[in-house]
Amino acid sequence: MDATDPIRRARINKAVATVAVGFVLGGLLTKLAESLPESTARTVFTQGVSAEVGPFSLDLVTVAITVGPVGFMLNALVLLAIGIAAVVARSWM
Repeated sequence: MDATDPIRRARINKAVATVAVGFVLGGLLTKLAESLPESTARTVFTQGVSAEVGPFSLDLVTVAITVGPVGFMLNALVLLAIGIAAVVARSWM
């Protein structure tokens, strides 16, 4: 199989969409969990690792664009949401 195989491309698109939906759902769950009272369970689920990249600048003669910084937050709720999105995607698609 080569990279232009439509089945392989569809699988890659499905995986990327699943992870993206998982990140969004996990971010929503994290924000909701942060509004809960302080507890050990809240700390375990909302404590995570974050990474930032950027900012990136592109300066042309007529146009200047700056993007960033772009950050990612990974915690237990995000991993749970990615798992839920994977199960739903597998059953629906």
